[in-house]
Amino acid sequence: MQRKAYVTGTAALLAALLAGCTGGSGDDSPTDNANPGNAGTATVAAQPGKYRTLPEPCGAVSHDTLDSLLPGIQQIPDTDQQDRAYQGEATLTYDTDRKVGCRWKVEAADATDHLLIDFERVVSYDNAVSDDTEAEQLFADRQTAADLPEPSTSSPTATATSSTTASASAAAKATTSGASEPTSSASPSSSASASASAPADLQPRTLDDLGDEAYLDDQLSNSGSTAEQRTVTVVFRTSNVIVTIEYDEQPTAIGTVPDSKEMQDRARKLAAQLADSLNG
Repeated sequence: MQRKAYVTGTAALLAALLAGCTGGSGDDSPTDNANPGNAGTATVAAQPGKYRTLPEPCGAVSHDTLDSLLPGIQQIPDTDQQDRAYQGEATLTYDTDRKVGCRWKVEAADATDHLLIDFERVVSYDNAVSDDTEAEQLFADRQTAADLPEPSTSSPTATATSSTTASASAAAKATTSGASEPTSSASPSSSASASASAPADLQPRTLDDLGDEAYLDDQLSNSGSTAEQRTVTVVFRTSNVIVTIEYDEQPTAIGTVPDSKEMQDRARKLAAQLADSLNG
């Protein structure tokens, strides 16, 4: 009888061990470990950007707009050359789904004008970061690199009064010293001085009426013996696409300075047209 009880107990022990091993193999299944502590729940990827493609850049600017930005284009006598000028030249790119651009250059009797437009579609490769967020960060980096000045807090009246007072003081000083030569104005060769003396509404600044966010830069450079070149840059972001416009003009006559307001107005008008075309 004692031998029979021993065998029965051994069989029960073996059955218990086998049951334990079977349960352990179920706990180690890949399905359970895929989402520890939250079985059956999948990770939600960040939303993709609004834009999946980019426009054809050389066809994105109308002839009328090019006539305004590049006045010399209408002065080209040869019809074939004029057509090529309107067509522009596509910039080098290795992925037309991610980055495209076009440039124009037109020489006229009084100035040479350049125009460049660039479209960049930003794609995030991090599932936790959306395309829009990635584009927003890239735009912020470019705006920081542009080093825009702090917004002016002085009123136009105060600025005008200060300017009038300074001019009167200079004139009085010249009269007192008996100087016969006229007082000279500040040299336009300094880009920083030109920017500082420009009206507040023409200084480099952020724009609140273009895309999701935008900024404008305006720089005046001097090439020594040649005329000064002004470059107006407008950059704006719409969802996950960043658009850059670079518009510059260099007069042929030394001492001639391109008009800041006129160039800014033209560049901003083009930027608004491109933003509208993106929104369809």
